[in-house]
Amino acid sequence: MRIVLPGGSGQVGTILSRAFHADGHDVVVLSRRPETRPWRVVLWDAVSLGDWCRAIDGADAVINLTGRSVNCRYNARNRREILESRVESTRVVGQAIARAERPPRVWLQASTATIYAHRYDAPNDEHTGKLGGHDPGTPNTWQFSLDVVDAWERALAEAVTPATRRVLLRSAMVMSPDAGGIFDALLALVRRGLGGRAGSGRQFISWIHEHDFVAAVRWLIDRPHLDGAVNLTSPQPVPNA
Repeated sequence: MRIVLPGGSGQVGTILSRAFHADGHDVVVLSRRPETRPWRVVLWDAVSLGDWCRAIDGADAVINLTGRSVNCRYNARNRREILESRVESTRVVGQAIARAERPPRVWLQASTATIYAHRYDAPNDEHTGKLGGHDPGTPNTWQFSLDVVDAWERALAEAVTPATRRVLLRSAMVMSPDAGGIFDALLALVRRGLGGRAGSGRQFISWIHEHDFVAAVRWLIDRPHLDGAVNLTSPQPVPNA
């Protein structure tokens, strides 16, 4: 297959690119900076249509992972970049697919399990999960993340791509030893004496191992009857403590 990964130069994109390249697929990463990789890297600006659209035309699968890292201070500028990088890239990927003479058969769009409410009474699955937003007892500062994922998923819903199946990847944190990932960030905190329980320690931490994430993406590409939101996470989240 030809698999195109917009925003595939980050930790999660590298995990997928490495696995698909090892499988023998033609991997194309759309990146805002030139890179030397075992797979092809095509430059794009993640905002406007351009020559990069040729990679989309005739591809078998598109996996859009674009978005500014959330591992930063949440000042006004960074918040704007977190939101706009996700929404604008999703819109322009949709435009490229809509204009393709041979549109991809599936578009897997990154999202996040952060969309679900903080709760202890039941798991949040795709059918009965409770979406977050102004939940009693939660800080107002949480609302920004929920607003981002709402706008992010809405950008996919508004895309007009009737010939392309669309799947929302509501993923938990992907754990791998790669530099720049969440495990790397957590390890850095522990090494500085900032590990251990946060707050009550009761809050659940959803996560997924890199091998399971790759297997789930492979499985979704091969299931033509599946579309909409899919949770990618270990079935047993662990308490923070």
